[in-house]
Parts: sequence; structure tokens; C-alpha cells
Amino acid sequence: MKNRLTFNTVAQICLVLFTSLGFLLTALKLPAYGLVSNLLAQVFWIYSTYRSWKQANQVGAFINTIITTVIIVAGVINYWFLK
Repeated sequence: MKNRLTFNTVAQICLVLFTSLGFLLTALKLPAYGLVSNLLAQVFWIYSTYRSWKQANQVGAFINTIITTVIIVAGVINYWFLK
């Protein structure tokens, strides 16, 4: 049986976990921690959407992920460094 624990599999799991955790923390009125979790998720989102761009020519998802990452970085700077 082929080993199914590839980087892509780990990335997909982490993508869901960190994004969900970020939304949960934001809903629990902990937006600073939610942003950090979502920023960690963006690493996996960028990897995933870059792959989809290269394999299926879905450049829109990749561009949207880059824009979202910039917005989340601005939020992290706002909550953690400009208080």
C-alpha cells in the first residue's frame, strides 16, 4: 500500500484545521489569535492554490489567496504591533 501521508495531504489537513480554528477564535471574540491562526493557514492556502494554478490554470484562486494574505498580515500588524 502506498504511503498516503504526503506533504499535500498534510497541507490539506492543516489548511482546514488552521482556517477553522481562526474562525472559531474570531467568533469567541479573540480576533488577534484568530488572525494568527488564519495567517498560519495562509501558508497552506498559498501552496494549495499555487498547485491548482500550475496544474489546472486556476490563477484567480491564487491571486485571491495572495490578497487575503496581505489583508491578514495587516490585521496581525494592527492587533499585535500597533496597540
